Amino acid sequence: MFKKFLVLIIRGYQKFISPLLGNNCRFSPTCSEYFILAVEKYGVIKGSYIGGKRILRCHPFNPGGYDPLP
Repeated sequence: MFKKFLVLIIRGYQKFISPLLGNNCRFSPTCSEYFILAVEKYGVIKGSYIGGKRILRCHPFNPGGYDPLP
């Protein structure tokens, strides 16, 4: 149940906030999609940890590129 709520929050971000910020993600898949995939595959706690680590790597000094789930 909490997993669905967390995914709903991220989908809301993708639909309403992300378009206002523009296409700035350095990674493929995008950080928000990666977070959703991680939560769906590993569950809320471990998926949030993995997704959070990915978001922390998203900064101007990281070259980005293709970064699949482990």
